[in-house]
Amino acid sequence: MSEYQRIEYSIGKDGKITEKVINGQGETCTHTTKELEKALGEVEKREFLPEYYENSDQVLLEENQSLNQF
Repeated sequence: MSEYQRIEYSIGKDGKITEKVINGQGETCTHTTKELEKALGEVEKREFLPEYYENSDQVLLEENQSLNQF
C-alpha cells in the first residue's frame, strides 16, 4: 500500500520552480515527480530531504543482514 505524498511547488519571480515532496522516502519522490519534471524542463539542482535517505538506509541494512546470515 502506498503512502500519501504531498508535492509543493513554488514559482519564484525569476520563473524558477521549486518542488518539494513531503512523505517521499527513497526513490519514490523522484519517481513520483519524474514526468512533471520532464515536462517542465531541465532540473538544475536537486536537494534531498532526510526522508529520502531513510528508505535507502533500511534497504541497505536488510541486504547486509541477509548477506551475514550465510
